[in-house]
Amino acid sequence: MAVVYAIEHRLAAEEFVELLRRSGLAARRPVEDSRRIAKMLEHGNLIVTARDQTKLVGVARSLTDFSFACYLSDLAVDRAYQGQGIGRRLIDETRRAVAPHSMVLLLAAPDAMSYYAHIGMSKVDNAFMCPRR
Repeated sequence: MAVVYAIEHRLAAEEFVELLRRSGLAARRPVEDSRRIAKMLEHGNLIVTARDQTKLVGVARSLTDFSFACYLSDLAVDRAYQGQGIGRRLIDETRRAVAPHSMVLLLAAPDAMSYYAHIGMSKVDNAFMCPRR
């Protein structure tokens, strides 16, 4: 398996939803609302993908200013490909794309908390949020 990583400027909503389902992240995303998913992709200004040939096996979707801050809003890896370093590499490629002085922030799903600590990300306690309505 030779997974290829790239920045993609256009990702089809159907392909993204299929990956969300194969990764387990669909339970936390509006996969039944195709218009909302399309807007998420349209306005995410950094999409790093992992592909096994043409098959999308991982994605890191972020919102960033490419200078100071980056919110990595979706990190999804196909369950069949998990445990191979793809998630870590997607984060590394995101960090490489944004700038050396930009922080990368993500909100972890409860069952993924140990993963992010395992790959060396720092847990923060100084964040606040307005939940979705």
